Amino acid sequence: MEVIMGMKRRGALVAGMATAAWALMPIQQAAAVAISDNCDVMPCSYGDLHLHYNSVEHGGSYSARASFYGNIPSYYGGMYANISFTYIFGKNSLGQNTADTGKGVKNAAASVENCAPYDSYRVYYNSNYQGASQYFADTLGSQFCAGGKLVNLNSTLKNQNASQHFA
Repeated sequence: MEVIMGMKRRGALVAGMATAAWALMPIQQAAAVAISDNCDVMPCSYGDLHLHYNSVEHGGSYSARASFYGNIPSYYGGMYANISFTYIFGKNSLGQNTADTGKGVKNAAASVENCAPYDSYRVYYNSNYQGASQYFADTLGSQFCAGGKLVNLNSTLKNQNASQHFA
């Protein structure tokens, strides 16, 4: 069973649906839930880091997007509250599906937008916050993304990114 969840539907409805699906399946047949926002399966606060499939000059804000809050040890996915999940790119900033919607996030992002008013982030080359990294500053208290400030990942991290951490 694969379910692609929406971008900002945070809360009990999504987690409840995933939990109910798990309860009905035998453990050996359980499949991962595919999500584009880690807040769909775990509690989060406000201030996401958006990863976009394309670079700025190739329509980054119109390409598929994944949103993450907090420390993410692997863009591949993981497990939370007995829910196994994989991270995928979801709809773009306009809420539309693109050719890249549904693709895995790990080692696939080309640009980033920090939408956190008070949290800065680092994106890392390897899982578990290892290797080369790039810093993305907070939005200085703004409740919105930094004026639509989409930034390309540097040449080391473009399409080679595996984790993020509060900086």
